[in-house]
Amino acid sequence: MAQPAAEARLDLQRLRKVCSSCSLAELCLPMGLNRQDLQRLDSIVQPTGPLHAGAHLYRVDTPFHALYAVRSGCLKTYIVDDTGREQVLGFHLPGELVGLDAIYPDRHQCNAMALDTVTVCALQYTDIAALTLQVPSLQKQMFRLMSKDIASSHALAGDFTAEERLAAFLMSLSRRLQLRGYSAAEFILAMTRRDIANYLRLATETVSRVFAKFQEDGLIEVERRDVHILDLERLGALCRSVPKI
Repeated sequence: MAQPAAEARLDLQRLRKVCSSCSLAELCLPMGLNRQDLQRLDSIVQPTGPLHAGAHLYRVDTPFHALYAVRSGCLKTYIVDDTGREQVLGFHLPGELVGLDAIYPDRHQCNAMALDTVTVCALQYTDIAALTLQVPSLQKQMFRLMSKDIASSHALAGDFTAEERLAAFLMSLSRRLQLRGYSAAEFILAMTRRDIANYLRLATETVSRVFAKFQEDGLIEVERRDVHILDLERLGALCRSVPKI
């Protein structure tokens, strides 16, 4: 006798507790994949690493073979222009995918470097492409993630103040960590002030000044790379006009 659809589906609340920090959280959690689909997804996953700080997962022009889901640690994606200047494109936490930019040109368009000890799960693109044909909800989620990746890359293009930019960055980290079962208010920054400034298109001195201002205003406490957000509501109010990054 066939199981009712409700019974065939995994309970999302229980699933979040079990795999809130799983490297495939972005793929399966939003969809509530059934057991069979999860088994199919699991069968093509290849754990990779660890990569130590400064090591590269891939570089610009590396042939594209796989997407990578961060399992632990933090990756920085960046490019270097013709004059040798670095431009930070993003920071990727456990549960997030990297490599989506390489699908069309068939070569990676940026570098992905470990900021601390990183492990990832590799999903060979030929395997994931074949699986999306069998699991329509997975295909829909892949398109959603690609759209999200494009939207995030344009989020800071507006004329925002330094306070708005840094507040948006901290709120983004808070939100993304909370989704994976970590504290929304206390975390360690894997990235340097210089990297943060580069990503936010600000001077390093400006980022340091705004961190100090936020601390003076009672919004956060900062000790080197340790951050404690004291007032999430007020910090969030500072960046309401900035698209989510």
